[in-house]
Amino acid sequence: MPLLFLMRLQHTPLPVRVVQPEEIRHVSVLVATGLIEADIAPLHPTGPYAASRMATVKRITEDGAAEIAKMSDAPKQLKTSMRFARGQRLM
Repeated sequence: MPLLFLMRLQHTPLPVRVVQPEEIRHVSVLVATGLIEADIAPLHPTGPYAASRMATVKRITEDGAAEIAKMSDAPKQLKTSMRFARGQRLM
């Protein structure tokens, strides 16, 4: 999830290079939403939708820091259960 990746970034000295495809997708989403600033290097710069091989995260924006603060203030995940027929439960 991009927001979990954002929370990881807050504990990482920036700038940082990202090379894992899934993490590059997270970087792309976070840049698009304005939560971080990053450079994303295309694999083949000739195409408009070139796949990326590396990204460099430069900083977390003020909006990104605010989002981290909101997530930190959120209550911890509550234990939930689902009720089924005949009183059976899934935890």
